[in-house]
Amino acid sequence: MNLPSLEDLEHELGGLAGKRVIFRGDYNVPLKDGQITDDLRIRATLPSIEWLQERGAELTLCSHLGRPKGPDPEFSLEPVAARLKELGITANLLDNLRFSPGEDANDPEFVRSLADGHDGYVNDAFAFCHRAAASIVGLAEVLPSAAGRSVGGEVELLDQMLSNSGDNFIAVLGGLKISDKLPVVEALLSKVDGLCIGGAMAFTFLAAQGINVGDSLVEESMIDKCREFLESDTPIHLPSDFVAMASTGTLGSPDDTPVQVCQGEIPNGWMAADVGPDTGAEFSQLILEATTVFWNGPVGAFEDPRFAAGTSAVADAMAESEAFTVVGGGDSAAAAKEADILEEVDHVSLGGGACLKYIEDGDLVGLKALRNGMK
Repeated sequence: MNLPSLEDLEHELGGLAGKRVIFRGDYNVPLKDGQITDDLRIRATLPSIEWLQERGAELTLCSHLGRPKGPDPEFSLEPVAARLKELGITANLLDNLRFSPGEDANDPEFVRSLADGHDGYVNDAFAFCHRAAASIVGLAEVLPSAAGRSVGGEVELLDQMLSNSGDNFIAVLGGLKISDKLPVVEALLSKVDGLCIGGAMAFTFLAAQGINVGDSLVEESMIDKCREFLESDTPIHLPSDFVAMASTGTLGSPDDTPVQVCQGEIPNGWMAADVGPDTGAEFSQLILEATTVFWNGPVGAFEDPRFAAGTSAVADAMAESEAFTVVGGGDSAAAAKEADILEEVDHVSLGGGACLKYIEDGDLVGLKALRNGMK
């Protein structure tokens, strides 16, 4: 995808020395007691920031954090400013863009207030390129614009992954509901050579085959759609065994609730919370035999140690595989971090929702805005 680069922006502005550039980063970082617990998203913007500052650009950094309903100290970007300073970055950082309703509404007045006094704009927040926000779409429409290194890298690697269709490309999808992943399942079935389905979304597929899944989550309205998917030419691999708990138990709170491995079907009064060891081994073997692997979503409730083995098996196979491996952000990125494999895979997307939307549509509104600004 032909996105305007930082070099293109430098050329368009006739150099960057003394030019004021508004830089949209992704600083939607996790906080605990006011402290950043993971600064990966901050560090991902450093190559672009440092490149711009080395060429004399004066930067205004901006981002959102969380979902505040107006100005709220709990969602202040002050911890981000402090971390940037620790990383050697000195630049003006605006406070949380979502303190203004104009950000999510892409309000023209808010866009003008952000653009005022700036000569150019850089978008380095891939995770929000699927949102038509003021700082994503609006600024690209009114200022000479470029994609930052992180955004350009994400798009390049996703394009590389998707170009491998027909070459033993395997996808592993997990998550809660098939309705949440419906568009990406449809898109992947035309691109991959095999699709592994885990997590709670697998139970609707199993129910579509007439398999008893006990008290596990089933989306009745999606059963016919799952049957349609199962009739496609692309093989769909579903769990054959499960780690289940008595339905009276509570996920995330290990207690005396009985837990058992179920083969084939799940008895009434029980609900599955992880794939079983046979399924974990099958998914792992498919990953190891593939040339390209995309993983999005844990295959079990991995936050509960009783139900983490399936996701750990997938993560270990991703780390061991010689394939081109991509982790699609979100909970799967958290699982990859928990398994300490971030350095063992080829790419970990910083944007789960944006990553899936890109696979579905082949484009994002924020990327379109950048390209339109080139014309």
